Amino acid sequence: MIDKRIDFDHLRQDFPILKSKNRNKPIIFFDSAASSQKPIQVLNAVNDFYQKDYANIHRGIYELSERASLLYENTREKVRQFIHAPHANEIVFVRGTTEAINLVAQCISKNESGEIKWQAGDEVILSEMEHHANIVPWYLLKKQLGIVLKIIPVTDEGVIDITSYQDLFSSRTKIVAISHASNALGTINSIKEMIKIAHQHQVPVLIDGAQAAPHFAIDVQALDCDFYVFSGHKMYAPTGVGVLYAKKIWLDNMPPYQGGGDMIETVSFTHITFAKAPHKFEAGTPDIAAVIGLSAAIDYLQQIGMQAIDQHEQQLLQQAEPALLSIPKLKIIGTAQPKVGVISFVIDGIHPHDIGTVLDHEGIAVRAGHHCAMPLMNRFGLSATVRASFGIYTNEQDIDALVEGVQQAVRIFS
Repeated sequence: MIDKRIDFDHLRQDFPILKSKNRNKPIIFFDSAASSQKPIQVLNAVNDFYQKDYANIHRGIYELSERASLLYENTREKVRQFIHAPHANEIVFVRGTTEAINLVAQCISKNESGEIKWQAGDEVILSEMEHHANIVPWYLLKKQLGIVLKIIPVTDEGVIDITSYQDLFSSRTKIVAISHASNALGTINSIKEMIKIAHQHQVPVLIDGAQAAPHFAIDVQALDCDFYVFSGHKMYAPTGVGVLYAKKIWLDNMPPYQGGGDMIETVSFTHITFAKAPHKFEAGTPDIAAVIGLSAAIDYLQQIGMQAIDQHEQQLLQQAEPALLSIPKLKIIGTAQPKVGVISFVIDGIHPHDIGTVLDHEGIAVRAGHHCAMPLMNRFGLSATVRASFGIYTNEQDIDALVEGVQQAVRIFS
């Protein structure tokens, strides 16, 4: 049973979209790993900002701009507290995880003046389970500079092979970039151990926390990671905002990612000086309203408590996995423990897209496909899986409906 100290069924009332219909049936949403639904508290915060406080930030000397700037910078401090970073100036606002990783890939390979310091043959370590957002930026760097991508294998259970990981380091290794939790398997990786190993080789580590930040508490100081990135839209905030945490030593020694307004100190046609981090990396007008929405989303999550959210998901997993495994020919892909609220599965003889279509006609939204993790699908000899991913609005009745819907798909296609 779900922990009654937090009434998660009552929390569902905070999500207006759950009152609408899908295929003329009540929505049962199992695609939170792609993007979570938004509570009314977040929607109201964005709406209130546009109606009461909107102005561009860091530029105006009038009160409205000052209010908007204060809300924006207060969010930076709130993010710092949320991930337990040492300093607010180590928090950079970006559009999402994807932009954050691209920023690091392009900037860490250069010195502060923007000159390329990496050479052909330098190495980046990734894992087989990475999302495309943590593959493509490094692949582009490979094409640009001739670097080498070294890949950590994943076991049949969906666990990173630590022994193989240790063997990948060399004097040419420049960075390790790995996911905290897999979007396709749910696996929570042993990143603290992996960071310790990398630091023994004096190699920095970037953690893709897109699938971790919505699910459990993050402490970047305890992890000792060099970079930590995540997206607002997966943690009940609007689209268009994400976070790059980076240790100050890296931000100070990386060049700007983009040029424009608000990231400079002085500009002439012959010489430009840049603002200090984090503003050096925030060119142009950001999605201010989305940042305000992120602030409200963090408040919302912390009022519930990240420990309670994690416990809620674990109890749902304990209900869902045995029930799904009781269905003939169903196989769960990714059986590692611990994991976040993600279940990927296949059924012998039925294409995942067909299962997804049957579920859709029952009002149940799941993801069927490669989940932006094609190398991982190839590792398991699959083109696609069905993925059911949980949010704080997922409840026991949703799990029952999912299982019943999958059973119906089996009856239709058997």
